[in-house]
Amino acid sequence: MAERVDATGLLPRGLVILLGCASVVVVVAGLRTAAWLVAPALLALMIVVAIAPVHHRLRRRGVKPWVATTATVVVVYGVLIAVGLVVVASVAQLSTLLPGYADRGRQLVVSGADLVGRVVGDPNALREAVDSVDPVRMLSSLGSLLGGVAGLTTNLVFLLALLFFLAAETSGAGDRLAAIASDRPELVDALRDVAARTRRYLAVTTLFGLLIAVVDTVALAIIGVPLALLWGLLSFVTNYIPNIGFLLGLAPPVLLALLGEGPKQALVVCAVYVIVNFIVQSLIQPRVTGDAVGLSATTAFVALIFWGWVLGPLGMLLAVPVTLLAGALLVDIDPRAGWVGALLWARSRTGSSAPEEATERPSDQRDPRETTTGRKEPT
Repeated sequence: MAERVDATGLLPRGLVILLGCASVVVVVAGLRTAAWLVAPALLALMIVVAIAPVHHRLRRRGVKPWVATTATVVVVYGVLIAVGLVVVASVAQLSTLLPGYADRGRQLVVSGADLVGRVVGDPNALREAVDSVDPVRMLSSLGSLLGGVAGLTTNLVFLLALLFFLAAETSGAGDRLAAIASDRPELVDALRDVAARTRRYLAVTTLFGLLIAVVDTVALAIIGVPLALLWGLLSFVTNYIPNIGFLLGLAPPVLLALLGEGPKQALVVCAVYVIVNFIVQSLIQPRVTGDAVGLSATTAFVALIFWGWVLGPLGMLLAVPVTLLAGALLVDIDPRAGWVGALLWARSRTGSSAPEEATERPSDQRDPRETTTGRKEPT
């Protein structure tokens, strides 16, 4: 049998590193170019991984495969369509409210510019910059941006179609994994570990997101902020974005409260979000999700920025699951990449028993030349 040749022994290490970096750049550029295709595909894959246990339980209860697949797909479609209808209706209502806030917004900008000018000692320092701001043009641009939401229809149709086909293939996933395990068992173990971690992450994040969304919606409705249901839904979605999701969900309702009723209502909204969202998302939830995911806080933040840059807004939502998948395919299946895993993961994937096994060998694996005192007898 021919021995496997190690490429690192044929090429200088510096050249190998340069070739590896160049390959990474090419792959990342390709992913960013095809983000319109890759991001919905990864989202559909994540949804299928999340609903796979439901499909398996229906199969174990004697439900026919096509009935189980149809039921799970219909439920997912219903949730997506309901969320889409809420977003479309809320965006349409928001587009009608924005023109009424134009004058109020300009007054706030002028007042803020005057305050900053008095602090720096020149009251007219920012007046020219403020006068150059055209609220009508900004609102028109925002309206066109909101109108561009209709352009997501193509991606939504693609997502729904891909979700259907992936869900239909769920019943045969076990046989395919078994076939792969006969040749690459470490790959199958890594994929199953990623699926389990992703499900736990989605379950924990969804529960916390629902809690935050309900509290935010009720609080905003009591305060009197328009479109409370939309901002509650936004809080639920941004809960999947680590680190900065709280700020992304806070900005729109605070701005709308500021334009509608003034600084007092905006401060009240900030206080509610800080008490509820910040405490739950930044203090409680990371402790719970830490055991489910195993990513360090630094890795999660860097992954958020990187995948958001590569895949766009969907990349920010998929940052944690995609990082887990990339880590499994590039790190976990390669024994030589253990040092990379030590940097990425919050704790060791292999557990803490390895050092003890290395220091204390079973009696049947000791060197036969060793005596009971651990010393070797001379040969």
